[in-house]
Amino acid sequence: MVKHIVMWKLKDFAEGKTKEENIEIMKSMLEELIDKIGVIKKLEVGINFTESDAAFDVALYSEFETNEDLETYSKHPEHLKVGEFINKIRDARYVVDYKI
Repeated sequence: MVKHIVMWKLKDFAEGKTKEENIEIMKSMLEELIDKIGVIKKLEVGINFTESDAAFDVALYSEFETNEDLETYSKHPEHLKVGEFINKIRDARYVVDYKI
């Protein structure tokens, strides 16, 4: 099993919308991927509620059977489309992939 975790800090204003509006759009777009990309075994999107300078705004937790499935997900056109939007609204991104 492969776990894929990504965290983002978003811009206060981007693409004509506030951070809060973009968070909701981003969450919806990411959650829709589970129905569009068959190799995703589990996908959760969390919105931060902690007031801390160290906190990120959005976290993605997803699971895949194999490294190849994660690579298929990463290169999938629907994933790339979501990534294009996120790249326009984010300030920072961190990722970790690991096996259990």
